[in-house]
Amino acid sequence: MNKPSPVFDIYQRDDLAFPKSLPQFQKLFPDDAACAAYLEQTRWEGGFSCPHCGVVAEPFRFANKPGVLRCRSCRRDTALTAGTVMERTRMPLSVWFWAAYLMSSHTAGMSALQFQRQLGIKRYETAFQIMHKLRAGMVRHDADQIGKPGSTEHVEVDEVWIGGPHHQTLVLAAVEVRQRQAKPDAKGKVRRGGRYAGRLRIQVIPDRQGETLCDFVEDAVLPGTMVITDGWRGYADLTNRGYDHLVAVENHDPQVTEDYLPISHLVFSNLKSWLLGCHHGVSPQHLQAYLNEYTFRFNRRFQPFNAFRSLLGIGSDMEAPTYHELYSGEWQHSTMTGGSGTVAGLEC
Repeated sequence: MNKPSPVFDIYQRDDLAFPKSLPQFQKLFPDDAACAAYLEQTRWEGGFSCPHCGVVAEPFRFANKPGVLRCRSCRRDTALTAGTVMERTRMPLSVWFWAAYLMSSHTAGMSALQFQRQLGIKRYETAFQIMHKLRAGMVRHDADQIGKPGSTEHVEVDEVWIGGPHHQTLVLAAVEVRQRQAKPDAKGKVRRGGRYAGRLRIQVIPDRQGETLCDFVEDAVLPGTMVITDGWRGYADLTNRGYDHLVAVENHDPQVTEDYLPISHLVFSNLKSWLLGCHHGVSPQHLQAYLNEYTFRFNRRFQPFNAFRSLLGIGSDMEAPTYHELYSGEWQHSTMTGGSGTVAGLEC
């Protein structure tokens, strides 16, 4: 059976409106029928094409089932949520759209408890599952590698421990460092030398072995890019793998960190504050999902409202956890390196 082709590059779809404010959202999506029309437009730009028989024609529609279309030729039904993180859901489409809007536009993010209250969901577990399904939709198959070979821009790579004193998880990040014209402060200094963060890649790793660290860089960063790391020996093979590797030996000197790895340390500082302040800490089992959300927000911080339609668009043809998988621990959250049951990469 052929499925409708997912539309990932929805930024090129001028026909897809997206809300820039709460009143606009309420106007665009007042009910389930409006949400269904948007999903249909996302999946079939040129009009409905039956995934069963291939006939392109106006389908039968049902007032009591706006999320279902029936082919006039073969008389088979197609669910608009098929192949998305909303597949087989019993929750109204309008609740899913509100959920996507809250997760994409609320800059600081929100806890599952706050999410439950905002949407009027009866059970905390249901709200928790919806959030994790949407986090699965934040990961895409064909993300570009970051970095810019042959330029003055570079990528900082560093690792950090996340968690309390007894349950810590190792996290590795690669972040682009870009340059801009910046005005000096009152003391005549330019903050971080005018450097700011570009795109981010971040994931949980099992150890600090050279193969683990260098494999991550190889997956995340374009060969030929200048990569700055600390002096840990695990990064020693980066030069052999085609990177312009600059080693910053810190020796507990904060000035070295400020000079060579300021952006990655800022990313980690903000990440820890977000995990503690918004979520009051997260379990190692689900940490990767929260890293995916953090990356999704971080990479769209200059276009916060575009994230709403991006979240719905990249949710197509995407696996998401069932209730049992999520709470039994069977579900493996997607990472950049992919693997069984996962996809590779984070958009932008």
